[in-house]
Amino acid sequence: MFKDLKRASFRHKNNKLGYYFVNYIRRYIPVSIFQKQLKRKLSQLEKMNTEYIFRRVDYYNRLEETISLPSGIEQFLDFDLQKHQKTYIFDTYEYTRFFPSHFKISPLFGDITHIPELPSITKSRPIEGDNANSVLLNLDKIRHFLFINDKNDFEKKRNMLIGRTKAFQEHRIRFLDMYINHPMCNIGQVNRNMNPHFIRNRLTIEEHLKYKFILCLEGNDVASNLKWVMSSNSIAVMPKPKYETWFMEGMLIPNYHYILIKDDYSDLESRLNYYIEHTEEALQIIKNAHRYIEQFKNKKQEDVIALLVLKKYFEKTNQ
Repeated sequence: MFKDLKRASFRHKNNKLGYYFVNYIRRYIPVSIFQKQLKRKLSQLEKMNTEYIFRRVDYYNRLEETISLPSGIEQFLDFDLQKHQKTYIFDTYEYTRFFPSHFKISPLFGDITHIPELPSITKSRPIEGDNANSVLLNLDKIRHFLFINDKNDFEKKRNMLIGRTKAFQEHRIRFLDMYINHPMCNIGQVNRNMNPHFIRNRLTIEEHLKYKFILCLEGNDVASNLKWVMSSNSIAVMPKPKYETWFMEGMLIPNYHYILIKDDYSDLESRLNYYIEHTEEALQIIKNAHRYIEQFKNKKQEDVIALLVLKKYFEKTNQ
């Protein structure tokens, strides 16, 4: 029961009740009201750093050639909430509602780790390769986009790595197998349907913040805890990411925004010891991470970028 209470804790959590309330109400407002506001919404660009804005737009939407979507693609307004993941529908509709109702998109909802054949709206994509058909929007953000206010000083935190994870993937299991009993690690698996020797009690975010280093291992796609970890006064520890989302994980610089470890995890102990002994460098990583986080906190700016990403998508799909 205690672990369930921890899971239900609202401390350091996004407001899911408010999120669902707003989004259900939004679905009942006539889209014509929003469509009339698109020009005004985009006019806010005049007061922003346009070079920065379009750099991000072109990062998320790398479509260059124009291609028509095949027949059979649904109009987005026809999507059934009962047949799709609600958070993905809500987060896409937040921006598609400003465009003509007959416009269509090819959405791929969920943890997408391949590059689709058609230009598609996705939450995640591979960083390497020609990923132009994977057009990123900030989807499932109620779960992924969480920033916190950490009042704990880095110097006073424990000289250890903390981590709790669901371990279904081979690479996560391998990490646990290597370090489950290591004296510098407090790590464990929270799903209880396999690997019983790895199972440990759940910990709240607040409990994680007592440690200097927090494990951020990719799962099916990205590490879902990376955003709040980088907004804390602890440091994310991870291999170089292979997938990215609206957070632009592909832009993160190793040992500048996070502590890099090898893909085989063999240098974990030496990397932790280095930053325990070099506190100033550790503190600089935290500052750099906080600076990176700041760009996502301007809601008006994020809205304009998302609308321009979709505008470019519709233009490049002949709509």
